[in-house]
Amino acid sequence: MTCPGPAGPAPARPVAADAPGPAEVAALAVAVAERLGPAARSAAPLGPLTTYRVGGVAAVMVDVASEEDLLGLQRVLGELGAAGRLPVLVLGKGSNVLVADAGFPGLVVRLGAQPGDQLSAITLPAAGDGGPGGEGASVRVRAGGGAGLPVLARRSVEAGLTGLEWAVGIPGTVGGAVAMNAGGHGSDTAACLARFRLVDLAGEGAVEDGPERLHLGYRTSALGPAEVVVWAEFAARRGDPAVGRATLSDIVRWRREHQPGGSNAGSVFTNPPGDSAGRLVDASGLKGFRLGSARVSEKHANFIQADNGGSADDVRALMAHVRRVVAEVTGVVLRPEVKLIGFTPDGIDGDGDGDGDGDGGAQAGRAGPATSKGEPA
Repeated sequence: MTCPGPAGPAPARPVAADAPGPAEVAALAVAVAERLGPAARSAAPLGPLTTYRVGGVAAVMVDVASEEDLLGLQRVLGELGAAGRLPVLVLGKGSNVLVADAGFPGLVVRLGAQPGDQLSAITLPAAGDGGPGGEGASVRVRAGGGAGLPVLARRSVEAGLTGLEWAVGIPGTVGGAVAMNAGGHGSDTAACLARFRLVDLAGEGAVEDGPERLHLGYRTSALGPAEVVVWAEFAARRGDPAVGRATLSDIVRWRREHQPGGSNAGSVFTNPPGDSAGRLVDASGLKGFRLGSARVSEKHANFIQADNGGSADDVRALMAHVRRVVAEVTGVVLRPEVKLIGFTPDGIDGDGDGDGDGDGGAQAGRAGPATSKGEPA
């Protein structure tokens, strides 16, 4: 059993008109690092924390383990005048982001760095929760924003629940899934999300609301650039663990057979309506094409692989090349699914520092959403 089918497009998110200059950003990053003291790390390696394993450093990085940590950080940013001014990247598993070789000039807020912390917790219903306990009964599962999606899928199945199996193949976090409406294998976050709680690092306090607030669409949401998911509740149903395990195995097997391993961020481009990005890239003669230390996967044309010790800028350049050639050959302009962090805008995504969709992997933006992977492409 799966949740209903995936959502369609979401409304476009407004772009901030007043962006701070490099000097102000640098000064704010230093001020935040000094205020946070030992809790912060300056010039922290960021690329190795992503699944691409390439890219530069973050001006300042801090790990958060609880809502209290987020509220404390919220207060610091407000007191320093950094709220809404200092770029913020909320990082989960790093599975849907590409960090520029030049790095990220703002603050990285890392979730899920400490297994077992509040932001990684998963609460499963007891046998008698949610009304009648028989097969098919509706229940809710709560998971922290830093919880891994594959862990959520497996634990729910072992608890005798069904409806979240699709998440097993997405190497991101719950917060990222909410931020970008991650999905695959016939379902997505929008089909299952019941409620969520967040902290806006550019605001005050915490907010709890339902999914209608997010305007979830295909790999998009209206989650604000500084809004960090504390937890999310998903609708599930009682089911047969044996059936659930078989579904998990089928999904994992499919992904191993059809998608490459190595250093990549999964699907590079979203699927255009009625078509597959991978098919379009292949039809344009680009499967296996190499540019510097980056190449289009021979196994799946919507994946770009980075060489060990390679360059994030090469990956970005290859993305732009693929997008241009596909448009010339097919007339279809592909939309990136991977979030580009710290790059100078060049039109490939309309925003050089990753503002917008969040992973299972990251939320990026100004004092600023989180990201996971998409469905087969």
